[in-house]
Amino acid sequence: MAPLVLVVTSLEDTTADLVIDALNKRGVPVARVDPADIGAGLTFSARIGVGAPAWSGRLRTASREVELREVAAVYYRRPTPYTARFAHLPTQQRDFASAEARHGLGGILSSLDGARYINHPAAVARADFKPAQLRMAARLGFTIPPTLVTNDAEAARKFASDNGPVVYKSFRGLPPDEGGHTGALWTQRVAPETFDDALAVTAHLFQAEVPKTGDVRVTVVGRQVFAQQIAAPDGSLDWRRGNWDELLHAPITVPAPIEAAMHSYLAAFDLLFGCFDFALTDDGDDPRHWTWIECNPNGQWGWLPDAEAITEAFADILSRKEAAVHDRARRV
Repeated sequence: MAPLVLVVTSLEDTTADLVIDALNKRGVPVARVDPADIGAGLTFSARIGVGAPAWSGRLRTASREVELREVAAVYYRRPTPYTARFAHLPTQQRDFASAEARHGLGGILSSLDGARYINHPAAVARADFKPAQLRMAARLGFTIPPTLVTNDAEAARKFASDNGPVVYKSFRGLPPDEGGHTGALWTQRVAPETFDDALAVTAHLFQAEVPKTGDVRVTVVGRQVFAQQIAAPDGSLDWRRGNWDELLHAPITVPAPIEAAMHSYLAAFDLLFGCFDFALTDDGDDPRHWTWIECNPNGQWGWLPDAEAITEAFADILSRKEAAVHDRARRV
């Protein structure tokens, strides 16, 4: 029997659409579910007990019914936050219902016996902390920028004095405002004379500015690697801040030591997929000129020129046509 692939994401996720279409063309059964639909549009029942050490039961959406034991792979993308489902409730009731749904339904969806996750939500959560990313990158031998995480203005001023031009990066994007609109804080140069006691309010990430000659996005899916050099026409410090349709792309070969270290990185976090960003400080041949920026364990890739090939790589893993080399014993 062909494996059933469960795609956990929101209805508006166009990146997931690419993978679902590829799986449909291969004849692989696919069910899409957004856990935030819990209610009349999404019901479930799961059982476990002595002699039956795996969750069994059914998940019903408006269009599909899924037997949990038949799920062979889970593509965990970007489901709607549970809080959106209960936004109409008073604060205490909203928070209680959201937590119960996340721990109950979410707990079942993240505990399916024998299913291959790409990526498991717990692994994404661990790998989503930038301090953990930087620590792992440094341990694996990547070149990383001198970095300071602080809420101390004097420490920030000294770091800037010691490391020349510095940039500020946010840990997360801006949360939705009262109108539901989200935003982003791009990487930006900062002047140390502007540091004051306001820094004490929360954590800040400062890094020495990398004298880069270019940027590279590397998408790794299982053992397959897709790399594009990216340039913004206006030469902006952060290429993400402009119109992505105007970005210039060129394929680039990843040096063997960088590729090996990326696979080690993913294995260390129990990930099968990640979007890596690097800054080049010369041409791309010498691995010493590849400076680590970050790895997004649930990054976007549908906008890249090689999106079609990346889509097929996802379909290979989810349909188990590629044996994922994911050695959990290889720890750093």
